[in-house]
Amino acid sequence: MSLRLARLFTATLIGLSASATVFAAGTQLVWRGDITTARGVVTDVAKAWEKSGKGKIELQPFNTASGIDAVAKGTADIAGSARPGIGGAEQSLTFTPVAWDALVMVTYPSNPVSNITLMQLHEIYMGKITNWKELGGADQPINLYAVASPGDGVEYSLRKLLFGRGNQPVAAPRLYVNVAKLEEGVTLDKQGLGATTLAGASSNKKVKILSIDGVTPSMSTVGSGAYPLYTELYLVSNETSPKAADVKEFISFVTSSAGSSLLRSHSLVPYADGASLASNDAARRAKIASTVGTRANVGQAMTTPTVAAAATPAAQVAKETAVAKAQVAGKGAKVAKEAKGSVASTTAEPSQFARVVASVSTSAHVGFAGVRSEAVTVSDNAKVGGKFAKVTADAVTVKGKQVAKPAAPVDATEKSTKVETPKVAEAAPAAKPAAAKSAAKEVAKAEKKPAAASRTYKVSAGDTLYSIAKKNAVDVNQLRAMNGLKDNNVHPGQVLKVGAR
Repeated sequence: MSLRLARLFTATLIGLSASATVFAAGTQLVWRGDITTARGVVTDVAKAWEKSGKGKIELQPFNTASGIDAVAKGTADIAGSARPGIGGAEQSLTFTPVAWDALVMVTYPSNPVSNITLMQLHEIYMGKITNWKELGGADQPINLYAVASPGDGVEYSLRKLLFGRGNQPVAAPRLYVNVAKLEEGVTLDKQGLGATTLAGASSNKKVKILSIDGVTPSMSTVGSGAYPLYTELYLVSNETSPKAADVKEFISFVTSSAGSSLLRSHSLVPYADGASLASNDAARRAKIASTVGTRANVGQAMTTPTVAAAATPAAQVAKETAVAKAQVAGKGAKVAKEAKGSVASTTAEPSQFARVVASVSTSAHVGFAGVRSEAVTVSDNAKVGGKFAKVTADAVTVKGKQVAKPAAPVDATEKSTKVETPKVAEAAPAAKPAAAKSAAKEVAKAEKKPAAASRTYKVSAGDTLYSIAKKNAVDVNQLRAMNGLKDNNVHPGQVLKVGAR
């Protein structure tokens, strides 16, 4: 081989080696998830990651459910989420908390209302407060916006705080695919109101962020815990992914000093800076539940570990350090085990349904009229003082009269497995078997009578299905069923059946 050929061969080998090194260092990762995490966490960090020569991040922002599903199926390497894992395919994924954000309510900039209370927010979502004048604003209907997906991180986390369960139905007929689209809707509606996050809305001058109980959401009030509606932001990964090592390195970059600086620039509190927020979470949720008059969250609030309140100083520091470094897998068994330590202890009330073998769901704002459907619970209710311990099968209550026959008596000390409804006012104790038979006979007689003429209501401008239901003392689900409606849309001049005369 000539000297010239030898030199060319050597140069080629060096070039191929360099190309291989660049290719290895330039591994591309696909991120998909909610707009909240994209705007606050991933976008700027991904740019810094690429600038450092570590590789490329393909961003596919859309919503929480799509991102988590993509990671589970292997079509994305990382997902962003503003909620922890909630079961199903998510049990096999790892939810790593990287930052703390504030759940905020936004409205039109010229709206005179600047502050609402937690109780008012609860009542708005339940359809009990429907006009801005009830909040000190103009005599105009509140147009409540929400994200369509029940698994959306922002909606799920907010409802978990207000009602104790993230899938609580609410009076929000205007739905969007994600919080960015929701914010756009609010900018066009002077009566609009919707939930988003501080990281996303803080730089949006076209919306107005409301204070809660007089506390303005900010990085400072979130970090101190003064603002009550804070939540964790997660990066979600799959340990079985062929790119698991690269994903882990990216998550470490997000939580590094460089990544933390970028998070702070978006009004986020880096996760390690808010270790006390996790340890105080159970007490915070119990306080919110007491304020709004519903049950405390049942089960684990977040996927983060919590720290015992009565720890010695040295032990407390050690535990908070461990919390700051935590990467928590969203696996069902682990979540269930940690849940026991995250619920604030309360004095258990005697259950009014201790002998009812039933599964019940309710629209809490209309009491127990027409209660039907299924599951209400997810924990040992006796330990959190709820009113539905022992509810385990189907039952129907009509105007306070139980018409389902209770099954054989059960041991009142037996642990219930599911409890998760808002606390409701004074329901009658379960009827004894003889009384239940009598009630069943009355219902059978009533069914033989000719149906009464229908009572109707003509829809006016500004009416919603929820406000009509409230005016006519009827459950919105019954109203929808009576009129064959498939959604919550109504229009002026439409005549609806609202009950019997």
